[in-house]
Amino acid sequence: MLKRLLPLAAATFAVGTDGYVIAGLLPSIAEDLEVSTPAAGQLVTAFALTVALSAPLMGALTSALDRRSALLIALTVFVIGNIVTALGTSYAVVIASRIVTAVGAGIITAAASSTAAAIAPPERRGRALAFVLGGLTLATALGLPLGTLIGRTDWHVTLWAVAGIGLLAAFGIAVGLPRVALPAASLPDRLRPLRQGRVLALLAVTTLAFLGTYTLYTYIGPALRDATGGDASQLTLILLAWGVGTLAGNFTAGRLVDRYDSARVLTGALALTTLALVLTPPATRTLASALVWAVVWGVSVGVTVVPQQHRLIALSPSAAPVLLALNSSALYVGIAAGGGFGGLAQEWFGLAPAELGPAAAGVAALTLLWHLGTTRHPAAPTAKPLTPAADNPERTKA
Repeated sequence: MLKRLLPLAAATFAVGTDGYVIAGLLPSIAEDLEVSTPAAGQLVTAFALTVALSAPLMGALTSALDRRSALLIALTVFVIGNIVTALGTSYAVVIASRIVTAVGAGIITAAASSTAAAIAPPERRGRALAFVLGGLTLATALGLPLGTLIGRTDWHVTLWAVAGIGLLAAFGIAVGLPRVALPAASLPDRLRPLRQGRVLALLAVTTLAFLGTYTLYTYIGPALRDATGGDASQLTLILLAWGVGTLAGNFTAGRLVDRYDSARVLTGALALTTLALVLTPPATRTLASALVWAVVWGVSVGVTVVPQQHRLIALSPSAAPVLLALNSSALYVGIAAGGGFGGLAQEWFGLAPAELGPAAAGVAALTLLWHLGTTRHPAAPTAKPLTPAADNPERTKA
């Protein structure tokens, strides 16, 4: 079982590292491509927005393929996109290649998750999903800081490394993964839950939460310049602290939602996020204070996703795969919007990168208020499935 799951985890690790690492390399990319830091930040926006918009469409277009074939096609696009990015010498080429890369990335995570659920026996399905999606969490904790460290002399090297991980994952899938056939789901089936106001309200929480986070995180390198003095090793250390905090928050969230109401857990996480972001300017003046701040902020971000997933699944357990896919798209919409908002705040209002923290805190506070509004009228689990039963992993076959 592990031999089959390992290349799937490698694929999600590559996607996670690719999505996060650009933020740590932003100053080098901006200088090399001769653009402003906010302009370079739009590489994150373009990637995230493409993932959000293309994932439902590409998922529908590839749903008739067996999962091994779909993953190999997606990884091929992903690797080619990263190679072109690594070779890129102009802003136009790099942003175009990021869009191509994102199309492949949008398929990989969902296909890897559904494949893991299909090949694992029912009693081990949860652990299989946790192992494969652990690649994304590991990318936050290790992929981002290591990628930043590798790319401190030449950011292109990091993209070559990500492409190499993608190739290894593709080889492992081609050799070790059986053909897995799942019931096809059309695009209307995948978008049907969006007709329900309750689903839209919860997805808006995800989008707003990550809009606030990525208003600052997209420009985290420049924002930490006072703490790091421009030293890449110190920046890597702070990013590692943020990643470890995120990892700890993710694991803690799993335990918390098993013991307490998911909405209350999310309330605490959003309140902590707001506090951490408000304190960004004073907390990032020294390396020591920035390390503590990064861990606290990372924990609050790491807690956010799990209770949101639980709340969505509670709406309609039979539609869980589709609802979680929509939540992933909502997350990437927030990442894209955050990168754009942070860039505009610098260009239009002259904010320094570290001053984006209080602006992001305003978004986080708005998210908290919206979230509290969704808890006033909790809906009972939906009696009728939001999507056809074919989307239930219990009905899949290998």
